[in-house]
Amino acid sequence: MPHIEIAAEKLFYFLGLPITNTLLTGWVVIALIIAAIFFLARGLKPIPGQLQNIFEIIVEGFVGIIESVLGSREKAEKYLPLVATIFLFILVSNWLGILPGVGSIGLLEEARGKTKLIPLFRSAASDLNFTLALAIIAVIFVNVLGSAAVGVRSHLGRYFSFKGPLEFFVGLLEFISEFAKIISFSFRLFGNVFAGEVLLVITGFLMPFLAPIPFLGLEIFVGFIQALVFAMLTMVFLSIAVAHH
Repeated sequence: MPHIEIAAEKLFYFLGLPITNTLLTGWVVIALIIAAIFFLARGLKPIPGQLQNIFEIIVEGFVGIIESVLGSREKAEKYLPLVATIFLFILVSNWLGILPGVGSIGLLEEARGKTKLIPLFRSAASDLNFTLALAIIAVIFVNVLGSAAVGVRSHLGRYFSFKGPLEFFVGLLEFISEFAKIISFSFRLFGNVFAGEVLLVITGFLMPFLAPIPFLGLEIFVGFIQALVFAMLTMVFLSIAVAHH
């Protein structure tokens, strides 16, 4: 029976800090995205080729989705980097986690008389620390951009209003909801990705031939949907934060 660990496994220590397999995968994802950006940026032409056309259609479609939520092309282009970065980072991380070798290649460790495999790589979103950190970053950016759009005083007035008892209570609920967003963001992404990881491991152990293929297709779809949901929710919360009314 394969060993299933909820917490990310430690591979080594660097300057006293533990480096886990999910953190290592996150670094690989960042390196791949940066390499792809440099490759695409160097090949940009005034008259686009087929590959550039495909990416321009994708970017234009993404801008259109953001514009439909924010109601402004200018705002859509302004906040595209944040939303697209979150989407790409989660998407590549999710899809990288189901590649052959990820989760199956690693180091053997003796523990309590048993030998277990510590994978070198593991889907970053299967670590609650990763999803929690990403959720905190998203919520902080939403509030910072909201303060920049409507003013710090006006933005804080959403949470701390002393105009009356009803306004104070509503503001308190809004403040608590910011922490609820972090919990919702982090546990939704972690739960779906970790459950998919466990499903693939168990299916591969019980029926290693052909049976895992449909589940791999399902995980590709789920990985895309989870990245899109996280990015869309960030965009919705951002549209509320930057609204003046």
